Amino acid sequence: MEIKPLKIGDLVAKIPVIQGGMGVGISLSRLAGAVALEGGVGIISTAQIGFQSPDFDKNPIAANLKAIGEEIKKAKEIAKGGIIGVNIMVATKDYEEYVKAAVKAGVDLIISGAGLPTTLPKLIEGSRTKIAPIVSSLKSADVICKIWDRKYKKSPDMVVIEGAKAGGHLGFTVEEIEQFDESEYDKEIEKIISLVNQYGEKYNKQIPVVVAGGVFDQKDLMHYLELGASGVQIASRFVATYECDADEKYKQAYINAKKEDVVIVKSPVGLPGRAINNPFLERLKEGPIKVSSCRKCLSHCNPATIPYCITQALINAAKGDIDHGLLFCGENVYRINKMVHVKDILDEFR
Repeated sequence: MEIKPLKIGDLVAKIPVIQGGMGVGISLSRLAGAVALEGGVGIISTAQIGFQSPDFDKNPIAANLKAIGEEIKKAKEIAKGGIIGVNIMVATKDYEEYVKAAVKAGVDLIISGAGLPTTLPKLIEGSRTKIAPIVSSLKSADVICKIWDRKYKKSPDMVVIEGAKAGGHLGFTVEEIEQFDESEYDKEIEKIISLVNQYGEKYNKQIPVVVAGGVFDQKDLMHYLELGASGVQIASRFVATYECDADEKYKQAYINAKKEDVVIVKSPVGLPGRAINNPFLERLKEGPIKVSSCRKCLSHCNPATIPYCITQALINAAKGDIDHGLLFCGENVYRINKMVHVKDILDEFR
């Protein structure tokens, strides 16, 4: 099967690969810009994006909103006309302000999950920004498409289907993750693609569907193209690149990870997630780690009752303090064994 460019409305990526958003501080302007420059779609994670700002502890949301504009601007300068998007979690505190900041900065694409982005069409009105919900089931795809259709007379510009092999927070129960059957899930993917195509016909446009979660090489891309998808989203592989924004120790942890090091953890907000086992996760088995301050990251988080602060754990990891940090990863992280350039990865998908 021929590999074709990924078309998202009037946006065209020569290579049908989206680099997944990784927070905190793992996919910022340097990585996203490099991916877009090489013909893929570069994605900046807005999760606590302003963590390096001197004002972050005092006013985290203001620091984040400022950093969104700065990182998009820097990424676009690197990308030289390539596609730059952001990943904004619906669960983010002040979600709507983050979306508005990205639109104001002229972002090409907003990918949004960790909840259903029911208000997203309203927030991008009057802009050229494209919008794409992340879904994990036919049910969630149906709900979001119906809401956007009914309330805003709009369809998604793209849909991202994220399976249970993805890194970070997952839209599945622990039981579903443990019993995940890839061939069975392929049927779900086909059903979602069929649903999306119906809305494409209604709105007289092509709506690409991109598959994420456990995607590693061209073989995976070809598999999903045969199911009817238009491309794939890859995150973990881009961590071990020279262009990735993460600390070198973080990258090395990915390279050193073995299959048995990959574990399912429970996030402070109750969602399961996939990460590399390390001293931090071992320490958590002994009991909660006291939260000293709140950085206002997630809307449904109570610092008094959570087992640890996910913001602090992710910031520690991003800065290279990996023994005290949370290292989110995809299931196939153990297959990564060396540092490469972004171009090396994308060349495999041309």
